Amino acid sequence: MKFDKKALRLYAVTDRSWLCGQSLASRAELALKGGATMLQLREKGLPQAELLAEAREMKALCGRYGVPLIVNDSVEAALDSDADGVHLGQGDLCAKKARRLLGPGKILGVSARTAAQAMEAEQNGADYLGAGAMFGTATKADAKALSLGALREICSAVSIPVVAIGGITVENLPLLRGSGIAGIAVVSGIFAQPNIEESCRALCALANEVLG
Repeated sequence: MKFDKKALRLYAVTDRSWLCGQSLASRAELALKGGATMLQLREKGLPQAELLAEAREMKALCGRYGVPLIVNDSVEAALDSDADGVHLGQGDLCAKKARRLLGPGKILGVSARTAAQAMEAEQNGADYLGAGAMFGTATKADAKALSLGALREICSAVSIPVVAIGGITVENLPLLRGSGIAGIAVVSGIFAQPNIEESCRALCALANEVLG
């Protein structure tokens, strides 16, 4: 699909830690109803067959809302489910090989913590970058916070859009003003909230105000 950086404005990233007795798809749909502009299926540790089943269900859901679906880590699951793309960390499959496997029509996102990593990812075919963790995160206990200065350097080093991730809330989102990011990726700020739909609406409205 043609990638539009506006899809990064509110990038919801799933986590089954907060299902509260509901299905992952039903929680994801609340985020989409609230205005999430992109959805990442991030379910580490699931057997491949279960991940593929989840990806296919999420692809159908996202299709109804006209929102791109990205699968975390697994190029295989992304291709087999016809997801819109894949997101890779620095320790995952290299971006150049992933681009060859995906072809030109799929979205490729890559995590970067330095300007050097950002430039390498862009050269290897990435469509966007994820930078963080900005404010610490409950989903990655060993993640070190990325400074605002480092975030600005990443954004300045590349021509592809950058999305910030890691502990982003309505309280700290204004601190990212002027950093150069195209959007925010949010996990617990969406899926750990008692009202997912309202949380997304608040984050989306503030992101539009802060990021322009």
